[in-house]
Amino acid sequence: MVRRALRVESRTNLLFSFEKMALRDAVRTSDGARMFALGVYHWLHGKRHVAERFEAFVEVVDALPRRQTRVLTWPSVSVFGSIAQPQEHVFLKPQITTLAAKAYGFPFAYTTRPSWATYENLLEFAAQIKEDLADLRPRDMIDVQSFIFVLGSPYYA
Repeated sequence: MVRRALRVESRTNLLFSFEKMALRDAVRTSDGARMFALGVYHWLHGKRHVAERFEAFVEVVDALPRRQTRVLTWPSVSVFGSIAQPQEHVFLKPQITTLAAKAYGFPFAYTTRPSWATYENLLEFAAQIKEDLADLRPRDMIDVQSFIFVLGSPYYA
């Protein structure tokens, strides 16, 4: 499962190279791989409330072995939910999302450490965008995240 998750993620340009490397290093050991596999599974398919599942996944990612760079980043925590369940989860690139929320006039309560409070606020932001863009028929949160990226990116004036 770990190899499959990393293979799927590697086909995207969502994580920076240092985040990809940190994640791969963290799951090289059988303990790290087992922790990650169980963490992702419970995050995406667990029976507990979504807030509890998210917080538990954050703790798993934080506890993964690290070599040089930290594994616990918003992109690393949010990427797998957004790929596996794009109808309900959204990817968070902090700087771009913060700039997009400001431009949109949305009060985004960002914290550097991944937390349910910030993620829930991000989901509210994404839901607002999806509602406002309803006439364009966004299919899922990937479309919404693309809008956020364009709005907050310095590459698009």
